[in-house]
Amino acid sequence: MLVCQGRAVADGRSGDGGRFGDPVAVRLLRDAERAVVDEVRAGTPPQGWAARTAYESVRACAELMVPRTVAIDEAVTERVRGQLVVLGAGLDTRAWRLAGLERTDVWEVDHPASQEDKRARLTDAGAPDGLPAVARSVRFAPVDLAVDDLGAALDAAGHDPAAPTTWLWEGVVPYLTAQEVRATVAALAARSAPGSALVVNYQAPSAKAALGRLLTRFLGSSVTAGEPWRSLWKPAGLAALLAEHGMRVVRDRALSEVAAGGDGGRPAGTSLRSGRVAVAECGGGLTG
Repeated sequence: MLVCQGRAVADGRSGDGGRFGDPVAVRLLRDAERAVVDEVRAGTPPQGWAARTAYESVRACAELMVPRTVAIDEAVTERVRGQLVVLGAGLDTRAWRLAGLERTDVWEVDHPASQEDKRARLTDAGAPDGLPAVARSVRFAPVDLAVDDLGAALDAAGHDPAAPTTWLWEGVVPYLTAQEVRATVAALAARSAPGSALVVNYQAPSAKAALGRLLTRFLGSSVTAGEPWRSLWKPAGLAALLAEHGMRVVRDRALSEVAAGGDGGRPAGTSLRSGRVAVAECGGGLTG
């Protein structure tokens, strides 16, 4: 929900030269969740510790979401296939807004409870028939990546492992253990036909980021305070893991590099320097 709020704040006003836009995000928010979005967009901080903390969390998230979303949208658009699987989809909006997916079937993989909430929001946003998708189809596969069999869930949802797939893995890797990350990579590699691609967002080690996360947990000053990061990856380490499963990294950028392509008006914060988006080809796909 925080990520969705961040995208809603930034929509139409990110100052990145028009590369970012997410008009769908605000439609997935409940009225109470939209209130802080309106405050941040208006630049009117509320009074009181709790309300101001929520305001600052959403404001900071908006700054992070712009380069992260831009990097991923560009990578997905460049490598659009007939199948797109979004791992840990949360309140992702791409199937409902991203041009170029008209001939693509999208599978959203997420924890059953999160997915149930998402589907209810989609219904409310486009009542009575639900929010119409841009993608050819959207299918839901409830999976807890920590314990469930990803391949079996995708089989049940109709994913074809013999056809090229674009895999999108955003905002999930830090919350999984290294072993869970390895298991997930192995599962998706086993379902990646030649021409498939992986777009993955992850966090690199950073002493400043670690200190900030520790302070946030101590103060309980963020909705993510109870979600510790469980695995951080250096670019070389992630590339090596992917190579073990036949995936070749062709691009890996810090979010600060992506942000530098926008207005460049403010220095990049720690989260932009440690957050990264990598693109890997599976089985002899695209080059460059």
